[in-house]
Amino acid sequence: MAQLLIEGGSRLSGRISTSGSKNAVLPILAASLLTDEECRLKNVPRIEDVTTMAALLQTIGVQVRWLDPHQLLVDPSQISRPEVLAGDATRMRASFLLMGPLLARQGEARVAKPGGDDIGMRRVEQHVHGLRLMGASVELEDGQYVARADGLHGATIHLDMPTVTGTENLMMAAATAEGVTTIHNAAREPHVVDLAFFLGRMGARIRGIGSDILQIEGVGELSGATHRVIPDNVEAGTYAIAAAATGGEVLLEDLEPADLQALILKLRAAGADVVEQGHSLAVRRSGELRPVDVTTWPHPGFPTDLQAPYVSLMTQAGGRSVVSEAVFENRFQHVRELNRLGAEITVEGRSAMVSGPARLRGARVAAPDIRSGAALVVAGLCASGTTVIDNVFHLERGYEDLELKLRTLGAHVFREDDARDPERPDLSKVVGD
Repeated sequence: MAQLLIEGGSRLSGRISTSGSKNAVLPILAASLLTDEECRLKNVPRIEDVTTMAALLQTIGVQVRWLDPHQLLVDPSQISRPEVLAGDATRMRASFLLMGPLLARQGEARVAKPGGDDIGMRRVEQHVHGLRLMGASVELEDGQYVARADGLHGATIHLDMPTVTGTENLMMAAATAEGVTTIHNAAREPHVVDLAFFLGRMGARIRGIGSDILQIEGVGELSGATHRVIPDNVEAGTYAIAAAATGGEVLLEDLEPADLQALILKLRAAGADVVEQGHSLAVRRSGELRPVDVTTWPHPGFPTDLQAPYVSLMTQAGGRSVVSEAVFENRFQHVRELNRLGAEITVEGRSAMVSGPARLRGARVAAPDIRSGAALVVAGLCASGTTVIDNVFHLERGYEDLELKLRTLGAHVFREDDARDPERPDLSKVVGD
């Protein structure tokens, strides 16, 4: 297993570009199943989750190939079977996004229970409930959700919570259903909006994009489309947090500041200078960090995907802060690892109490999931000595060129396979085992 080595103590400084959104491109890849024509996707991040989703599509007969480092061509004209096997589905939760488009295109879909990061219950009953209202039969058979429909029809669907993947799945299924589907309490995240725009380019008729009520008027068929994936607001937010945590000065380019307003509000309250400049964001901190409480919430609230890095930021603030998680009930797996680095964090229910500023020290830790891994990177940048992060594959699932971007900003970051690099830190100095 590869490891990430971070020699802490450097302030991040410089400029980097934001990659395409992981959370947007995965449902967009799934949506390509709704047509038998080619789709061309631009600004696609080269990350493991994209590779995994492409492999899933290939198992059902879809041709996927890179045209250049960030452009994918998807040819869904020869779907061979409407089934995603358990061995494939358990690799990532986004596999369940194939349920809606496969059912709409093939009249049948068989998708195993999805896998992915263990961050709490991410229910699929809202997906199932909505599909049933649209005329499908959906049953759980031997660990597989089996859906069948002679033809989907419009329905009025009330979600009990603004589930992102549920909204995406139902929106895709409704795009070619007969009649009008209305989704109440729909998710409004930027990647949900981007999927809606992609479907629109394919010929779908969707009203209320960006609101909590979506109305989809089904059309007979969809065409291929060319689409540029939006910038990754979670990646940009992670680097913004890292800049503030290290007392650095970083210009983040090629992003949408409007998608980061909740984070920008908290960074400013914590003592960072944050300046919006068109499609760029300048983050600088020269003074002390102040403790600022946060509660995650569906968009436009504070993103749950930035909760873990934000906890690392608060370890450097002078005083006590409370970070509460209202979206997932098991998303504090980073706390144990942060405490190994010297943080003082206790968890009570869905809240983490953070006392700072903590003098973090390098140690060997393990990333339990993507965003927890990002939290450990932020903490490692602030720690004295060398931090070794195991399970770095989690980071590779969601962050493109992480080491390169951090090194561009002046960080001393190395992979285990950089053993011949003369600047590679001495592992004998690492605390812990």
